[in-house]
Amino acid sequence: MIQSQAVLDFKIYPPEAQGVGQFDGGRITKIKPIGFPHEGPEIKNLGPLFYWAWATAKGYGKIALHPHQAFEIMSYALEGEIGHYDSLGNRSRVKAGGAQVMQTGSGVFHEEETVGDHTDFFQIWFDPALRRTIHDEPTYNEYKNEDFPTESQDGATLKTIIGIGSPVTLVSDVIMKDISIEQDRQFQYPPDQGKTLALVVISGKGLLFDMQTGFRLDSRTTVRRYFFASRL
Repeated sequence: MIQSQAVLDFKIYPPEAQGVGQFDGGRITKIKPIGFPHEGPEIKNLGPLFYWAWATAKGYGKIALHPHQAFEIMSYALEGEIGHYDSLGNRSRVKAGGAQVMQTGSGVFHEEETVGDHTDFFQIWFDPALRRTIHDEPTYNEYKNEDFPTESQDGATLKTIIGIGSPVTLVSDVIMKDISIEQDRQFQYPPDQGKTLALVVISGKGLLFDMQTGFRLDSRTTVRRYFFASRL
């Protein structure tokens, strides 16, 4: 949960204002901070950030084989383990903190599965310039938690998922970070003027301050996690 003390134009969308969905007879459920246009959540795509779903499963679940084209798609494991199979012949699993990345280009089929007692993961779609990337060869890459760079900033830990130092290379012009903040500490981020930022609270409570120089997060619980994407 997050509260805002606003100066600039921040909008907060609680879970009940977001889209919902399910797969495999309800074994996998999801809420959608940013859904497809027909699904009803108030917020729409933000620049190249086209779709963002938070999926949860208790036990095994499977999203059956289905096609994608042109979009760049990341599945990021928050808890548990997620599996992947695609028509390029890739078959893999990644554990918490790892990511699976597809640049779907001219077309690829894939399926996903959740492994273990409890799994949470994000699936995030980027629109890189579909009319151009639809002619590219599709690719798949996977990354472990330890592949991503981390840094500490006075009580906050920043893990760069997309951006400087990350092994993930996309056409889409974005950065993404997984941020943990200790109790009663702060994290400040100064985005450039005219850029768009999306923030999802994974766990914990605190305050969000809008400022002329960006935003500040103040933690009110022992450890609080955020995942954010910013258009460069």
